[in-house]
Amino acid sequence: MMEKPPMDSLEDRAWLGEGQSETQLTAVPGLDGAETSNADRPAWDSKVQYVLAQVGFSVGLGNVWRFPYLCHQNGGGAFMLLYVFLLLIVGVPLFFMELAAGQSIRQGSIGVWKHISPKLAGIGYSSCIVCFYVALYYNVIIAWSLFYLGNSFQYPLPWEHCPIDVSTNATVKECASSSPTSYFWFRKALDITNCIDESGELNPIMTGCLLAAWAIVSLAMIKGIKSSAKVMYFSSVFPYVVLFIFLIRGLMLDGAMDGIAYMFYPKLELWGSVQVWRQAATQVFFALGLGYGSVIAYSSYNPVNNNCHRDALMVSGINFMTSVLASLVVFVILGFRAKNIAMRCVAENLGLLSHMGSNQHFDPWINATDPSSVSLEEYRDWFSHHSSTLGPNITDCSLEEEMNKGIEGTGLAFIAFTEVMALFPASPFWSTLFFLMLLNLGLSTMFGTMQGILTPLMDNFSLLGRHRTILTVSSCALGFVIGLLFTQRSGNYFVTMFDDYSATLPLVIVVIFETIAVSWVYGTDRFLDDIEVMLKWRPPVVYKYLWKYVCLIAMVGLLAASFMRMIFKRPTYTAWNQATSSEMTLEYPGWALGMIVMLIAFASLPVPIGYIHSMWKNRTAHNPLSEEGGGQVMHRELYTKCSSTDQLESLNRDPSEEDEAPPRTAFLPLGSEHYRLLEQEEEEEEDEEEQDTVV
Repeated sequence: MMEKPPMDSLEDRAWLGEGQSETQLTAVPGLDGAETSNADRPAWDSKVQYVLAQVGFSVGLGNVWRFPYLCHQNGGGAFMLLYVFLLLIVGVPLFFMELAAGQSIRQGSIGVWKHISPKLAGIGYSSCIVCFYVALYYNVIIAWSLFYLGNSFQYPLPWEHCPIDVSTNATVKECASSSPTSYFWFRKALDITNCIDESGELNPIMTGCLLAAWAIVSLAMIKGIKSSAKVMYFSSVFPYVVLFIFLIRGLMLDGAMDGIAYMFYPKLELWGSVQVWRQAATQVFFALGLGYGSVIAYSSYNPVNNNCHRDALMVSGINFMTSVLASLVVFVILGFRAKNIAMRCVAENLGLLSHMGSNQHFDPWINATDPSSVSLEEYRDWFSHHSSTLGPNITDCSLEEEMNKGIEGTGLAFIAFTEVMALFPASPFWSTLFFLMLLNLGLSTMFGTMQGILTPLMDNFSLLGRHRTILTVSSCALGFVIGLLFTQRSGNYFVTMFDDYSATLPLVIVVIFETIAVSWVYGTDRFLDDIEVMLKWRPPVVYKYLWKYVCLIAMVGLLAASFMRMIFKRPTYTAWNQATSSEMTLEYPGWALGMIVMLIAFASLPVPIGYIHSMWKNRTAHNPLSEEGGGQVMHRELYTKCSSTDQLESLNRDPSEEDEAPPRTAFLPLGSEHYRLLEQEEEEEEDEEEQDTVV
């Protein structure tokens, strides 16, 4: 990276910490574009491998079961337009910023922000904590996928019909009152309690599946990117194959086009809702994986001249198109499901009227004895003319009403989709494909999440870096032990808690401080200069204003909206009531609210703690220096001690030490209030390493 001139004034950067360690300084590419002392750092075997890793991390389960739900609830095509707008002005710039920072400094999240200033090291530690939160519950979802995958190799599928109670020789009441898929999910898979207060014992089957999930992650990560990248070739590509297969199959189903029409129909009036903007911004934020540190970790293994700007545009575009593809699949399937439910409603109503002998209400073209010959449109037209003369047991059958019932998350994957796949011919084949897709989506994101934990720790603690295998296995073992919280009978409620609250606010805080670090601490002009050296061309100046103002204001607004919503709307969760065989919304008890606050605080505190620790460290380091007198060299040739009158004392350096000094970095370390950066000018000599420091 190129040498930067000193900043204009000490006061402009007075809050920055003292310079970086020797390891950090030498871990940055030199002027010639080669690594200065990172020759042993792992690297991607090819550009394809890197792109698949970034795409695999950013494209996760949220693209399949979160984005379609938000699109469904917030105006269809109108939400997509809003999402693209926020993606372009907020998502892509922040994603590009993280890619460029990781690639230029070649460190994990801790090292990158610590490199700019030691006072910012807490940003990286917060990212690691949030990654660990996400890894804990994300692997539980992988365990659920393993459970369903194992149950897909039988015909008929176990969730296709309600079981029989052997004691009464009748259908199990809980299943008869709900549906076979709901019963299998809540009772057979989770064996769930009625509320979060009832913990229940461990679910042995899910505990075994969780152990298998952590074992898979551990084996894939044990050799770092060399092993995980090979898995990415399959785990990142296979979901696209399955999505296209499901889309082609789904388009042949009755009701598919109704679902697609419902998806794309724009409701522009919803743009006036603050909540729609908040949800769109949140989805952009999490879809790209901003703040986790995984994007920084992956890009740190790139060569310094890699075109990270093109990568940012490409990965963001692939991510959005994947969300659209997944939404098409989901709405095709939901359209088919809604059409089936509506037609069953028609058959039940006509059958009820036929048994009642109420043929006088039928139009000539409606054959009550053969409901399959009556279309949904014919029945609704007939019902609109005779509803006033019919009894309360005869109801309207609306496809739109079924489509309006938004389904997201586990309800979409493990209830709605399993219900539809049970209707397909060769249902075990389709079920196996679907849960293999979920498994691979989860694993590719899980690899990136774990990389966001392991890479920063190994980069900043040499002992951990020398024992990668032990660190990886120990992290996975710790994740499994803590993850037993989620394999209780009430574990699903804790998964919901972690998914809703453990990452949202801390990650937004992390990205706000990242943006401040680059835009206002280091400086956007200097950052663009560094990128220009890497890419051999300068990115558009619009990024300067997006980073400094638009992204920062958007993130602060998102933080405020999320915080206010949490305060004024008491957090709730959806529980399954076994007696009524239905879902109900409950408020979290006091101890659970305390747990939510602790999760958020624990992930956010490293930012202020890192700042305070660096300030205290600087203060204690400066006191003995003032007693000893001047003349000590600070951070090699870049720093010198200043007197109260800003007169610089002489640099009593040994020439041999200057010869051994490592090349300088692009992100120059900056002094505290007792130190200032000296201006430098290169001598016109053949040896470029010898420079004179002038005042």
